[in-house]
Amino acid sequence: MVLQIVLLFAGLAGLYYGAEWLVGGASRFARSFQIKPVVIGLTIVAFGTSTPELVTSVTAGMRHLSDIAMGNIIGSNIANIGLILGLSALVRPLTIDTKLLYREMPIVVGISFLLYFMVWDAP
Repeated sequence: MVLQIVLLFAGLAGLYYGAEWLVGGASRFARSFQIKPVVIGLTIVAFGTSTPELVTSVTAGMRHLSDIAMGNIIGSNIANIGLILGLSALVRPLTIDTKLLYREMPIVVGISFLLYFMVWDAP
């Protein structure tokens, strides 16, 4: 039990210092090319939020654990979409244009079925 607690805190410390290193290095690199701070911030946030999923999926793929990689991708997308839509709806009610809904919904459903058939392991 003590080992798990020590490893938890070591992991949190590694996550914190790794994030600081990533943000500092990326900011210095982008400023050297005169990129605007808002673009730097958005890119770092996007990269930072996707990096854990990338590492998990790559590690699972290298160990031939494709179920974990696929579950990671699907769960991450569901959580990200749900959290973003949920928090946005808490701040301000969302209005949806019905034209947009009728145009985009078949695409979302089609991509979902495509994913299902891509991961279907037929004998």
